[in-house]
Amino acid sequence: MPILTLVFYTGALAVAAASPGPGMTAVVARALGGGFRAGMTFIVGIVFGDLFYLTLAIFGLASLAQEFNLAFLVIRYVGAAYLLYLAYKLWTSRADPAEVAAKARSESAWRTVLGGFTLTLGNPKTIVFYMALLPSLMPIESITLTGYFELIGISIVTLMAVGVVYAAAAAGAREFFRSPKALRRLNRAASTMMAGAAAAVVAR
Repeated sequence: MPILTLVFYTGALAVAAASPGPGMTAVVARALGGGFRAGMTFIVGIVFGDLFYLTLAIFGLASLAQEFNLAFLVIRYVGAAYLLYLAYKLWTSRADPAEVAAKARSESAWRTVLGGFTLTLGNPKTIVFYMALLPSLMPIESITLTGYFELIGISIVTLMAVGVVYAAAAAGAREFFRSPKALRRLNRAASTMMAGAAAAVVAR
C-alpha cells in the first residue's frame, strides 16, 4: 500500500486509541489494580477486538454486524458485566500490597484478554471508526492480501504502543502507594474507573 496512506492510517488510529474512552479507561484501571502486566494483558484483548472489526470492515462484512445487532448487544452487556465484576473485586480487595500482587500474578490471563476483547466488541465506536476511516483513505475493494496484513501489523503496533503508555503510567502511579490505606484508596479509585467504563459501554 502507498506509504502516505499507511502514515495517515497510523496517525488516525493512534489519535483514536489515545482518546479517552471505555477501552483505555479500563486499561488504566487494570494497571492500577494489578500492575503493568495486568494492564498489558487487557490491551491484548482490546487489540484482538480491533482486529476483528478491522477485518469486518475490509471484507465488507460490517452489514452483518447490523443484521446480528442482538448478538452484539448481548456481547456489550457481557463485557460491561465483566468490568463490573472487576470493579467489585478491586473495591473489596484487601489493602495488603503483597497479597494484591500475589492475586495479580495468579489471575487467569485468558480471562483478562477475554475482558478486553468483549469490551471492544461491545463498543460500536470501533466498527464505526474503521468503516468511516478506511473508505476515506483507500478503495476498500482494492485492498490486497498484502495490504490487509500491512494494516493488521500497523494496528497491532499502534494499539500496543498507545496501551503501553497508559498501562506504564498507571502502574508507575501505583508504585507511589505502598501503605495499606493508600493502596485501599487506589484500588477503590480503580474500581470506580472500571465501573465508569462499564457504564460508558452500556450507554453507547
